[in-house]
Amino acid sequence: MSNLPSKARVVIIGGGVIGCSVAYHLTKKGWNDVVLLERKQLTSGTTWHAAGLIAQLRATKNMTKLAKYSQELYGTLEEETGVATGFKRVGSITVALTEERREEIYRQAAMARSFGVEVEEISNERVQELYPHINLDGIKGAVYLPLDGQGDPGNIAHALAKGARQRGALVRERIKVTEIVKDGRTVTGVNWASDDGSETGHIACDMVVNCAGMWGHEVGKMAGVNVPLQACEHFYIVTENIQGMTQLPVLRVPDEYAYYKEDAGKILLGAFEPESKPWAMEGIPDSFEFDQLQEDFDHFEPILEKAVERVPLLAEAGIHTFFNGPESFTPDDAYHLGLAPEMDNVWVAAGFNSIGIQSAGGAGMALADWMDSGEKPFDLGDVDISRMQPFQGNKQYLIERSKETLGLLYADHFPYRQKATARGVRRTPFHQHLLDQGAVMGELAGWERANWFANEGQDPAYEYTWKRQNWFENSAAEHRAIRENVGMYDMSSFGKIRVEGPDAQAFMNYIGGGDYAVDAGKIVYTQFLNRTGGIEADVTVTRLSETAYLVVTPAATRLADQTWMMRQKGNFNVVITDVTAGEGVLAVMGPNARKLLQAVSPATFTNDVNPFGTAQNIEIGMGLARAHRVTYVGELGWELYVSSDMAGHVFETLHEAGQDMGLKLCGMHMMDSARMEKGFRHFGHDITCEDHVVDAGLGFAVKVDKGSDFIGREAVIARKETGPQNRLVQFRLTDPEPMLYHNEPVLRDGEIVGYLSSGNYGHTLGGAMGLGYVPCAGEKAADVLASSYEIDVMGTRVKAEASLKPMYDPKSERVKV
Repeated sequence: MSNLPSKARVVIIGGGVIGCSVAYHLTKKGWNDVVLLERKQLTSGTTWHAAGLIAQLRATKNMTKLAKYSQELYGTLEEETGVATGFKRVGSITVALTEERREEIYRQAAMARSFGVEVEEISNERVQELYPHINLDGIKGAVYLPLDGQGDPGNIAHALAKGARQRGALVRERIKVTEIVKDGRTVTGVNWASDDGSETGHIACDMVVNCAGMWGHEVGKMAGVNVPLQACEHFYIVTENIQGMTQLPVLRVPDEYAYYKEDAGKILLGAFEPESKPWAMEGIPDSFEFDQLQEDFDHFEPILEKAVERVPLLAEAGIHTFFNGPESFTPDDAYHLGLAPEMDNVWVAAGFNSIGIQSAGGAGMALADWMDSGEKPFDLGDVDISRMQPFQGNKQYLIERSKETLGLLYADHFPYRQKATARGVRRTPFHQHLLDQGAVMGELAGWERANWFANEGQDPAYEYTWKRQNWFENSAAEHRAIRENVGMYDMSSFGKIRVEGPDAQAFMNYIGGGDYAVDAGKIVYTQFLNRTGGIEADVTVTRLSETAYLVVTPAATRLADQTWMMRQKGNFNVVITDVTAGEGVLAVMGPNARKLLQAVSPATFTNDVNPFGTAQNIEIGMGLARAHRVTYVGELGWELYVSSDMAGHVFETLHEAGQDMGLKLCGMHMMDSARMEKGFRHFGHDITCEDHVVDAGLGFAVKVDKGSDFIGREAVIARKETGPQNRLVQFRLTDPEPMLYHNEPVLRDGEIVGYLSSGNYGHTLGGAMGLGYVPCAGEKAADVLASSYEIDVMGTRVKAEASLKPMYDPKSERVKV
């Protein structure tokens, strides 16, 4: 008899290391009505065959925080539960075989220091000392992280499960969830069946957590939520015992797609080959349990050939195991965590891209905190499931993208690198017009966006490097056009959310920090805040009528922002609708923007009629548009909203009229470099849910005295009284040569105090620019600026100027001319 309860606070679906971690951490929070259901046996999906590498350093501070937490947890689990986890700190070495990879790993080392991770760049001689079996041929640089570790994946999962049981969780194997029962946006329970079909039942529950691993996509469908992931084949070999083999650090040779792990006198050689093999495109067999996939030695052979040269003793060691097992991969190589946008009580922790063991502890902790408090414990935007667009659950899309994503784990992580597969899904109304003019497209949230424009005769493609890329001068010319004349670029991909109804004004004043009791046609720049004053969204809001507003959000966060708005709706009588695809948007920016618009429209664009921060309906060519006088590049300009059916005509009208004026088509790279000079914040980098709006220098956009309460008001008032705890500072390198991207350490008077949240090149100001937070509790602005600053670029400290006001046009005189 299964003896399953009829009701639970939460049902966790999936008994891999992730599900066990979620159960463990929820019970640590005091939840004792926790049920975990596993269709076969614990760890029988992908956990059991994981390599067990447990690295500390990830691509962002918070992901690194979670990885470090996992390490610390695994080091104490054995004492708590009596289950040996096999965790030990063996260190790890990453070697570079090209100058480009050397720059990448040295930049990663600098980033690690800013995150508090112990790291050192080491010589080839030191590599040989640490890993005597390596052939040093071709190695141009190496980085050593002494505290990286490895562990036994299966036992880690079982230890977490035992810890959960000890605190009251019910963990049951051979119970499959057959249906998730829903009522509107709420799950009410799950139906289950025993593995042999002899028993069935129902568990009513308050929440469900999808920890189903490579089954996560299908379980998501049962719950009515989108969980985009695809299983791929993942290969490794294990040697016979090697005489005299001692403990070694993990060795990574990403330029040869390989990693090496010593374990019990053997070597495990694993691969992240550049073109992977999707698996189970028609669905995972129902009988799958601790299964291995068919060997494909031809696919693995190129990696093995290089490995035998890199670690020659492999040529002498016999192969004990050639293993092929499935792992699940997401469209962007980041895992899925959080509350699903489509439902109000379905949570997700799945799609861990071969880093499930090192991520599980931290991911389980973060999700449990979120579920328990109802608020994210810190910024989880990198992995928040709401970043996934609905179309990304498309089966064919997932198959095509997965061929690339596994290999991207060990590919060169060049700045601005674009995905090559599954492209062209979302196109703006101007897509072909832009291609015809030499646009080189990037992709964001599925949208094809012109990032830069190739010159006649120039190959319209990226040539990646850590230095100035082949489009650097193209973007500089676009930048100059915006600053000195007039440029035009496509902003159609930005999210457009219409809020309409009799309570529209009251609703907006509740969810947003700005004052929305304005006349129709007025534009309000503002933030949506959480209870602690952190920034949930950075938006412009245009009042269209007495009962309607248009909220414009970044392209990547439209779904997240709309979902957040829906969850605050309560009893407000409003309708919230995504209208992004209904309008194309062209930004016309620069000192001659007014002149160009006056050439194609009978409307008046003077300050008297159309001042900064207002919108008006206009005729343009033979069509209609709505002209919003705002800017993200710090120049006079308008964003023109045009219904999609007339977008082509409006583009042609503007482009033709602009030829005599030197109008230049521009891309997203230009927009980013221009906003960086102006000190404009970028959501997801410079401002997140854990960055206080006052610390971010955006307190001016929050109106605490507008006459109505709003989310985060008390936190804003409190921080304005105490003063900022951190300040977002703008930096410019005094040496014009180095490039900045993000995460470079910031040194104040010789000590690391933070890192750059974003970076780009300031073509007008003549140097690389960055934004980064500097701790300043109890300090005045003048104290912050009195210090000397440097930015660590690949291990070299470069002097930087610092400013709290925009270095470009600090009084915004150019935008209001």
